This record gives sequence, structure tokens and C-alpha cells, in this order.
Amino acid sequence: MNENTQPTHAEGETAEELRAELKNRVNNRSHRPNSEKFKEFMTSNWEDRKDLGIVAGDFASFTPARRDAVSAAFPGERLVVPAGGLKVRSNDTDYRFRPHSAFAHLTGFGTDQEPDAVLVLNPTFDQDGNPTGHEAILFVRPLADRNSEEFYADSRYGEFWVGARPTLEDVERLTGIRAAHIDSLTDVLSKDLGPGHVSLRVVPEADAEIEALVEALRAEAGFDVASEEATAELAELDAKLAEVLAEIRLTKDDWEIEQMREAVAQSIAGFAEVVKNLPRAVEHRRGERVIETVFDANARLEGNSVGYETIAAAGDHATTLHWITNDGKVNEGELVLVDAGVEVESLYTADVTRTLPINGTYSDIQRKIYQAVLDAADAAFEVAVPGNKFSDVHAAAMKVIAARLEEWGLLPVSAEESLSPEGQQHRRWMVHGTSHHLGLDVHDCAAARREMYVDGVIEPGMVFTIEPGLYFKSDDLAVPEEYRGIGVRIEDDVLVTENGNENLTAALPRKPEEVEAWMASLLK
Repeated sequence: MNENTQPTHAEGETAEELRAELKNRVNNRSHRPNSEKFKEFMTSNWEDRKDLGIVAGDFASFTPARRDAVSAAFPGERLVVPAGGLKVRSNDTDYRFRPHSAFAHLTGFGTDQEPDAVLVLNPTFDQDGNPTGHEAILFVRPLADRNSEEFYADSRYGEFWVGARPTLEDVERLTGIRAAHIDSLTDVLSKDLGPGHVSLRVVPEADAEIEALVEALRAEAGFDVASEEATAELAELDAKLAEVLAEIRLTKDDWEIEQMREAVAQSIAGFAEVVKNLPRAVEHRRGERVIETVFDANARLEGNSVGYETIAAAGDHATTLHWITNDGKVNEGELVLVDAGVEVESLYTADVTRTLPINGTYSDIQRKIYQAVLDAADAAFEVAVPGNKFSDVHAAAMKVIAARLEEWGLLPVSAEESLSPEGQQHRRWMVHGTSHHLGLDVHDCAAARREMYVDGVIEPGMVFTIEPGLYFKSDDLAVPEEYRGIGVRIEDDVLVTENGNENLTAALPRKPEEVEAWMASLLK
């Protein structure tokens, strides 16, 4: 090491001190004065704060039932559901905050609200020590006084940097949940903690700092956290909490369904804007990105954002299932597959796909493939009713897909043989599943048990997608040349009702002739 590469830290500094020093260097760009006279002047002569106008959220009458469902699953246990913290985008800039979905579901908090907050379901007991339920407590960092340095100097929480934060009273008014300062969290979590008393569960992978705190408190309380076996048991306890939090979202309440309807409505509006801008996309060297930015702009204007990265896949790119690079040309005579959804302020998202003829008219081969996918979707709708299994939806679509591939002479075996567990040759051209649950996450309820999800019984209030497809890559020698480079997916969002189902995305044309007429009306 030469003299130009000598370390700048003081001799004897610990690794922890070095990390803290490095972390503080992100403020090297700051020129904030630190004189006492500045601090005194900065914290004086401010008008009384205006009321933020916070009222009870329209979700607040629905969230208690959700919390009760979790409470019933874990009598006598203390449950910790973090919102999570800000995530670094680069250096000292963060992404917009999105709370963990389980936290949002149980509290009603939506976009960009309450980083580092923690919901605790604290067990309650009768006089004989029998569990009687849970009290919900929301731990947050409330608005700081203007005589504090946080007011002007804290770029994470300071009012000068991020705007006025709600007070504890504001949080209680909005959510209907008792609020407490985040500094009191440790005391509440550690109360009566220990073997034979209260145990702790925490949502895994929601907030690493809170998980570390829970682990430390478990150790202090006498729980075995040292052995590999004990670690696995505790991880299983936490995973069970995540599992229950996912499973209670499998059916949506009335408020959630209204949020889904709004997300769908704004998504449909976004698709219309895409069609209007197809001529501009054709002219641009990165036409796919024209489509992406048009939809994303609508999502940001009318909702919170997109619920996932928009797929704008033209030509052969449509055969790549999760094509989000979106840097390709949009050419006349080809198809463009647009898979996009608006996430509204409550964080519920739609998930919609349409495959559009760029020049407004499907060619014969494009129409043939499109119709097969549409027929598969319609078959899936037929079985997406209460009492059937969720897996029946996929099976119905695959039956149609296999039959069409056999009819076209593309399968090396019969459709019946291909549909057998030992066959599955038809899946070469549709490797993904036909459905997934939808809600706060685009792939909602992912932590639910298989017997509750894939093998679960369809129930009223469930919302999921139906999205079969066929994808023939440009270098696929197993199909005739006319099929190559064509990818088609049709995706709708489905609400299961008492008597059947409702296609929430029905206002967006699905039949090829209706798609063509709709596009023509928008391109006049």
C-alpha cells in the first residue's frame, strides 16, 4: 500500500465505528451550519402548526375483523408486524416507501406512509390467565417539536425534509388503533416475555432491524436461540405468522373489492392511452418504451404507481414472459403484448394483459392463435366458481390449449397423452400457470399453504387472474415458420361471487373483432 492509499481512519477504531463513519460520509455534501446561534434561531419564531385535516379512514371499519382473524390463530402470543423501512436507491437517496403488505392489510396504511412503524398485537388475558384476544398498538415516530434538531436536521423524519408527519392522535384518528411512540416498542415487546409466559412472533423479511430486536429479546428472556434446532423452530414460528397473514387475504372484504374495481378502472384507462399512442410508438426507435411510459404516466397520475413493472413486448419479445426491458421497435404487422396494472393509493393493484395488433387488424395466423388463447380463457372462466378447486381453472385452460395444439399438428403426441402428468408436451408453448391471486401484491397470498391456495377450494370474495397464453419463439423449430415470433396472452381479473364470477376487466375488449373495433375508435 503506498502513501496515496493509506486509510483515513484513526488507529484502533473498531469495525463498528468504521461502519458508522462510512455511513455518515453520505452527508459530506451538506453545508448545514452547526452553531448554537443557528440552532436557537432555527427553532424559534414559527407559527402554530396547522391541523393536517386527518379523519378516520374509510378502511377503519374493516381492519378490526382482519386483526381478529390473526388474533384467533395465535391466542396468548405477541405478534409483531413491521411496516419495514426505507430502501436505498443509490447512496443517500431512497425509493418511495411502500409498507409491507401484511402491515398495510391490518392497519389500512397505504402509499408512502409510516416507514419504520410497527404494529403489535399484544395478548390480553382474563383474571385467571386465560387469553381473551389481542390489543392492537401502532408504534410510530410522530411529528417532532419545532424546538428539536429533528425538525430541520433529520433528512429521514424531519419536517423540513419530508413534510409534516402525523401526531399520535392523528394516527389514532386515521386508523382507529391506539398509537404509541416507537421509542417505547422494546419495553412493550419485552413485557412478561419468556418460556411459560408470553412468546414473540415476527413477520420474517419485513424489517431486518425489528427481526434482530426480537431475536435479542428472545435471548434475554431465556428462549433458546443458540442451537441450530432452536433457530429452526423459531423460524418456523415466524413463518407460520406470515402464512396466516397471507391466508386471511385469500378472500377480500367489500372495501378491498372496491379498491380492486378502482385499480381495474384506471388500468383500462391506461390501456386506452396506450392504443392512442401506438402511432407514436411505431415511429420511435424504442417504441416499446413509448408504450411503457404512457401507461406508467397514467398510473402515477390516477393512482399511486404501477403495481409491477410494465411489460410492453412487441413482436418476438412477446414470447419472453417477463420482458420488462422494453427497448424494442414496434413494427406494423406485428403484435404487442401489454401486461400492466395500476396500483391505487391503498396499494391494491390490477393485473391486465391484452395482445394488440399494432396496425389495428389481426392477420389470419395471429387471429388463429389469439382465438385459441381466448377460448382457453373462457373455459377457465366456466370453472372459476365456488366449490371448484383453484387448480381446476388451470386444468380447464390447458385442456383447450392442448386440443388446439393437437389440431394444428404441433404436438408430438395426442392431446390426451400430453395432458397426463407424464406428458405435458403442450407446456412448451405455455410454461406459466393460468391464475394467481391478486390484491395488495400482484402475486397475492404467496405464503399461503398449498392446500389453501393451489389445491384450495374457490370461495366468494376471492380475486384472481385468468391468463392463458401461447408463445412461439422466433427460433422454435418445432413449429412452422408462420407461428414463429408470435406471443399471445389475455389476462383478466376475476371476482368470485356467490353464484359464479364477475370479470372485473370486462370493459376492456377481449374478442378479436371487438379489440379491432375498439382500437379503430381510439385511433380516429
